Amino acid sequence: MYNLSCYSPGSFTLAGIPGLERFHVWIGIPFCAIYILAVVGNGTLLSLIAVEDSLREPMFFFLSMLATTDLLLPTATVPKLLSNLWLGSQEITFTGCLTQMFFLHFSFVVDSATLLAMALDRYVAICFPLRYASILTPQGMVKLAVSIVGRSFSVILPDVFLLKRLPFCGTRTIPHTYCEHIGVAQLSSADISVNIWYGFSVPLMTVISDVLFIAVSYIFILRAVFQLSSQGARHKALGTCGSHVCVLLVFYTPAFFSILAHRFGHRVPRNVLILFANLYVAIPPALNPVVYGVKTKQIQDRFLLLFSLKKTP
Repeated sequence: MYNLSCYSPGSFTLAGIPGLERFHVWIGIPFCAIYILAVVGNGTLLSLIAVEDSLREPMFFFLSMLATTDLLLPTATVPKLLSNLWLGSQEITFTGCLTQMFFLHFSFVVDSATLLAMALDRYVAICFPLRYASILTPQGMVKLAVSIVGRSFSVILPDVFLLKRLPFCGTRTIPHTYCEHIGVAQLSSADISVNIWYGFSVPLMTVISDVLFIAVSYIFILRAVFQLSSQGARHKALGTCGSHVCVLLVFYTPAFFSILAHRFGHRVPRNVLILFANLYVAIPPALNPVVYGVKTKQIQDRFLLLFSLKKTP
C-alpha cells in the first residue's frame, strides 16, 4: 500500500514565495491586475479579429493564435497563485499538478512557434510581396497552425508520462508557486536522468531552433530591405516588423534571463527567482496586445471605431 501511494500521490503542496509570507496579500494585487489586463487585452484582440472582415490577413490569423495562447499561459498559473497568496490554498492534486505543468509548457512552446510563423509571414511579405497571397493561402495557414499545435502537444505530452512513472515517497512540497516538469521530478527519490535529459532536449528541439530560424528570417528581411532604393520604402518595410520585434524581445529576453539566473545565479535569493518566474508567465501575455494595438494601424483604427460606436447614443 505504501508503494502504491508513492506512485499515486494524492496531492502536492506548493510552497509559494518563502520569506515573503506577510506580503502575500500585497504581492497578489499586481498579479491580479496583470492577469485581468492579459484577459481583457487578448479577449478584445480576438473579438476584433473575429468580427472585422478587414483583419483577415495571414498576419492577423497568426496574431489570433498568439492571443489565444496568451490567454492560456497565465490562466495555467495565475489563478492558483492568487489562491495561494490570498487564501492560503497551497494544496494541488497530482492530476491538477500534471495538468498545470502540461498547459504551462505547452503554451510556451506554442507561443514560440507562433512567433516563428509570424516571422515567416513578414519574410514572405517583404521578400516575395507579389507571391504573398499565393504562398500564405488559407489552407496553408490552417496546416501551419495544426503543425504548430501538433508539434507542441507531441513534445510536451511525454513530460506527463515521465512524471507518472516516478515514485514520490518523501516530501511532496514543491518549492514554487506552480508545477513545472523538473521541479516536480526532483521530489522523487528515483533516478530522474531521463527527465533531465528530456527536459534539456525539448527547448533545443523547439524554442532554441525557433530562435535560430527567426534570426535567419530577419537576416533575409534586412538584406531585402536595404536593397530597396527608396528610403521611404525601407522605413515602411521595417515598420511592418516593428510590433513583431517588440513582442520577440518581450517574450524571449525574460525567458533567457530566467534560464541564466536559475543556472548561474546561485546567490540570487530563492524568492526573487520565484517572483521573476511568475512575472515572466504573466507580463508578456499582458503586453502583447498593447504592443500590437499601439504599433498596428489596422487594429488601432478598428478599436477606435468600436469605442466610438459604443459611445454613440
